[in-house]
Amino acid sequence: MGGMRGRERPTPLTWLERHMVTESEECWLAGYFGEEKVNKYYDLVTRYVEYTWGESFHFASRCKGETFRESIKRHEHFLALQLGLKRGMKVLDVGCGIGGPLREIARFSLTSITGLNNNEYQISRAKELNRLAGFSESCKLVKGNFMDMPFPDNTFDGIYAIEATSYATDLVACYKEICRVLKPGQCFAAYELCLTDHFDPRNEKHQKIKADIELGSGLLDIRTTSQCLEALKLAGFEVVWERDRSLDSEVPWYLPFDAFKLAINNFRSIAIGRCITRSVVSMLEFVGLAPAGSSKVHSFLEKDGDALVEGGRDEIFTPMYFFLARKPLSNS
Repeated sequence: MGGMRGRERPTPLTWLERHMVTESEECWLAGYFGEEKVNKYYDLVTRYVEYTWGESFHFASRCKGETFRESIKRHEHFLALQLGLKRGMKVLDVGCGIGGPLREIARFSLTSITGLNNNEYQISRAKELNRLAGFSESCKLVKGNFMDMPFPDNTFDGIYAIEATSYATDLVACYKEICRVLKPGQCFAAYELCLTDHFDPRNEKHQKIKADIELGSGLLDIRTTSQCLEALKLAGFEVVWERDRSLDSEVPWYLPFDAFKLAINNFRSIAIGRCITRSVVSMLEFVGLAPAGSSKVHSFLEKDGDALVEGGRDEIFTPMYFFLARKPLSNS
């Protein structure tokens, strides 16, 4: 779900060239991914994902007996605890989406959080949700690119990113920019979308799963966990600890997308649920209550969901590779 959080998007042409799509899909994408239409596509996806998933556009490890919503909150609280957030600290959410995690972490930790996002619709939606939740004063939204952030050096007491920096075209440069605005001695925590050690680049099935996830999520290229670690070190961070949190999940993290597992929160993913949702989306689009293109967005996200399930079952993909990294007190 990180694809829905505001971040640096790959250029439309490069993104199309990297993925296996049908001729009809390519024609539709080519029309949608002109420079002036990129945001329109992500606006549509944002509306759809908020309706189907909620305000927090990410996955979570899940314990037995825990609801989906509870797991999402715990996933966010874990970041706050790892960063040691407390009242009075200034915190940055890199690629904040519509601010679901931002509001939950602010509520949990009593901190002031700034959300950075480069999508105008998501920014306006986040501001409205902040107002409704009473966070207009304590939490603010800033439109900007996380590769060139509009903040002075050494601004924040803590920084986190949830499935957002995976979209950086240059991960080392992205982490360096995060390091720049973080105060010395403070920490950066993140969940990254990654390939695991089980991924075999010579395996055609693995490559197909990878390509389908990239297509549905808007990723240019999924990195490995070791590539993320190396990028952190090259950016000047000290890695405190790291782990694939999907290994701690007692309930499969991909359950909400599993078409063969019936659960209250994944009705829209099972076969009959998909059929009903597809029909409803098409009808709403036809009568003008849903934006033009909603049906096509739905089909792309269904394909992405199937690939995520396969990647999870085969243990070649994780949406929650966690790390906690510290900015040194000095360059030496």
